[in-house]
Amino acid sequence: MTKKKLHILFLNSWYPSKVLPNNGDFIQRHAEAVALKHRVTAIHVITDQNITKNTIEDSNLNGVRTLIAYLKPYNSKFTKQFYFFKAYKELIDISGKFDIIHLNRLFPVGIVAVWLKLTRSKPYIISEHFTGYLMPQSNNLSKIELLLSKVITKQAKFVCPVSTNLATNMVNIGLDGNYYPIPNVVDTKIFFPQKKKNKPFTIVHISSLYDSHKNITGILNVIKKLQDHIPDFLFYLIGENPNQYQNLIETLKINPNNIKLIDQIPHHRVADYLQKSDVFILFSNYENLPCVIIEAFACGTKVISTDVGGVNEYFPDDFGSLIPIKDDNELLNSIIKLKSEGENLLKEDMHQYAKTNFSKETICDAFSNLYFKSLNSVQE
Repeated sequence: MTKKKLHILFLNSWYPSKVLPNNGDFIQRHAEAVALKHRVTAIHVITDQNITKNTIEDSNLNGVRTLIAYLKPYNSKFTKQFYFFKAYKELIDISGKFDIIHLNRLFPVGIVAVWLKLTRSKPYIISEHFTGYLMPQSNNLSKIELLLSKVITKQAKFVCPVSTNLATNMVNIGLDGNYYPIPNVVDTKIFFPQKKKNKPFTIVHISSLYDSHKNITGILNVIKKLQDHIPDFLFYLIGENPNQYQNLIETLKINPNNIKLIDQIPHHRVADYLQKSDVFILFSNYENLPCVIIEAFACGTKVISTDVGGVNEYFPDDFGSLIPIKDDNELLNSIIKLKSEGENLLKEDMHQYAKTNFSKETICDAFSNLYFKSLNSVQE
């Protein structure tokens, strides 16, 4: 098959919307990467508690046609499912003719992908990011979700988790398929090294700030201890509602001069904070392949992270440290050690590594290869 420009239908269980602006933003970045070479239409359906009439918004965002259906709330679960399916069908019709489906977050919208394969003979690949497939979280999957997920993965041409670790966990719970991991994407034109201008040793953590996942309490305990070793450091805690930790910060008696709480910021501003920091820290209890780690690499900023999920698959030894979960002493010692090493001389090497492995161009080429393989197998 000639490597023509294809029309890719991004079929999304998660996607940024006016209801949840950051939900699945990593999927949006995959779509924008694919749009470098192909026509991409991204569709998503979500309930909006503030409307009384269902609406559809059609926009073009960074080269991706984006169709989002906003549905009013329905009391009946069956009624809600009916209107969700109806809305996806309407968005598909609006999208026009397409060549292949790129399904994101296989459940529940993968049911629509299977339907399209059966009724329109359209193949699909899957990108998967869900930490719920990791042990022990996978024990919480319902029987019906697991059963349908098995069908969805088996019918896909390729299943593309963001890490090999996630692929292994999916296979272990019975999600058999043709696995081909493809990582998250970094816009290396936004995330790049800059000469650090600020004087204090600067640490940053950027996340959803969910304590059970990101272990913010553990981070703050370490920040308290760090004051006895590096009195003039600055720590940025950035994410959704950081003030929820204000009482803990006061209880721990963390010096206000050492910490700044910053509410959720636009994605492009993440680069600003990574560029002016000496180290990004992630103390999570579980992960797949967090975008912010590879974004830190692209900025030439070293990383200290727990060795969880697929993090170690893309973590060169000299780019920082991997530590055990919930090990406060290891996090503390790793920060102190990194501070003692002085200026990071690997900034350009780190950026080049990110560019080679996670740039829009690299990820676009990887998905394009699978699209054409999928279409060739259909024709054979």
